Amino acid sequence: MRLIDPDGKQLGIVPLQEALEKARDFGLDLVEVAPNADPPVCRIMDYGKYKYLLSKKEHEAKKKQTIINVKEMKLRPRTDEHDFQVKLKHIKRFLGDGDKVKVTCRFRGREMAYTDQGMALLQRIVEEVKDLGKVEAQPKMEGRAITMVLAPLATKKNQ
Repeated sequence: MRLIDPDGKQLGIVPLQEALEKARDFGLDLVEVAPNADPPVCRIMDYGKYKYLLSKKEHEAKKKQTIINVKEMKLRPRTDEHDFQVKLKHIKRFLGDGDKVKVTCRFRGREMAYTDQGMALLQRIVEEVKDLGKVEAQPKMEGRAITMVLAPLATKKNQ
């Protein structure tokens, strides 16, 4: 096996027993870093410290990632103007916070005959929030509801 000392210098190709003795002389562990190489590459290092540094790097990477939540706003085709404005305000706040918004317009009973009103309602929302978000999934009919997904243009969480 090819052996590398703690300073990163190559000690050449040595048998396993000799590599273990050298690691014992340094008071460190013998760690196989490239098992598929020909010959396999082993390094003399403090394995506990190595694992600790790997976990620290992983933790730092997790800190930098952003989590995007999907909020949902439900409407009806006959939603009154004031209620519509309240729901629109919530949608704008969600998009401003960097969250995606799933907007659903549900139909009950005979309302199924007026799906065009629901589609018009969703298009109105798109027009109202075009400065904060864009349509990620176009409005489509799913059973007794029309759904669409809005995504934020620029997120506060990423800045």
